[in-house]
Amino acid sequence: MAVTSASGPTVPASRRVLAVMVMVPLLAALALWAFAWPAARMAPRDLPLGVAGPAAAAAPLEQRLASHEGAFEIHRYADEAAARTAVRDREVYGAVVVTPQGPHLLTASAASPVVAQLLTQAVAAQSPPGAPAVPVTDVVPTPAADARGAAFGASVLPLALAGVAAGALVSLSGLRGGRAVTAVLGAAALVGLTGAALAHSWLGVLTGNWWAEAGVLALTVAAVAGGVAGLHALLGKSGIGLGVLLVVLLGNPFSGAAGAPHLLPEPAGLVGQWLPPGAGGSLLRSVAFFDGAGAAGPALVLSLWAVLGVTAVLVADRRRPAPAAGTSAAPVPSQAAAAPAPRA
Repeated sequence: MAVTSASGPTVPASRRVLAVMVMVPLLAALALWAFAWPAARMAPRDLPLGVAGPAAAAAPLEQRLASHEGAFEIHRYADEAAARTAVRDREVYGAVVVTPQGPHLLTASAASPVVAQLLTQAVAAQSPPGAPAVPVTDVVPTPAADARGAAFGASVLPLALAGVAAGALVSLSGLRGGRAVTAVLGAAALVGLTGAALAHSWLGVLTGNWWAEAGVLALTVAAVAGGVAGLHALLGKSGIGLGVLLVVLLGNPFSGAAGAPHLLPEPAGLVGQWLPPGAGGSLLRSVAFFDGAGAAGPALVLSLWAVLGVTAVLVADRRRPAPAAGTSAAPVPSQAAAAPAPRA
């Protein structure tokens, strides 16, 4: 039986029950796919890897690494100094230096502890049986307080949730125009300061410039909050749902923060870097551990999300029709409502 209300007939109760029964499993399947599929298919895919040393000596190693089709993207360097510079500049995740004594592996666990371990195993597998262990130098190590990078990887979801909460609260509280933008940016700035105080000053999992890290955290939250508020301004309440889908269900598992974007199946790795969680994680790595190397791309992505989001909020506020002259904002009761009820 359909339920009626003052605004007209509503959806029958049986259909609403059926909608809940169908939508919940679909959302669960989507969440399982988004989180479990990338984790189950982690493997190197065009992973940037350097090979340094004389061409004649490095060629056999380069050919053996290239035999893993699609796994590595080989970059050639003249010597160990050039390879170390490339690792610090985030051009490659690591480099194999061919020396007269044998191969020497350079890694950067700060870029990804998972990739550093993977490279160590891959290079060791290329050594002849009985050969001594390949020496490994961690050029840019992870902080001692977060040797496995677990705390860094876990920081993406809280930032995403903070941004979604800020964008949703601003939208649903009725803030419009400049006040909405001020609330979004103010909340993002405070989250950035709080996050830097916790992650850098207290936990010690970030080791870069304190203010730069706070700025990255704030920009990440502003990108998420601005995106959610902008989608709400364009689409209404369904825009908040779309924002949650993009940022939490897709952006978080596709971010590559716990491993690396080059370990995720395509197109997850690429899509994740165009969403705020992935771009924010990459930018935070660059600022916290690599003196800003490789920061331009992620910073541009986050800035686009933030600017486009607040622009949508401002444009939607200007397009909202103003009340007609001589009318008040309060609704005028109808004659039927104002008339007294007839006596029995």
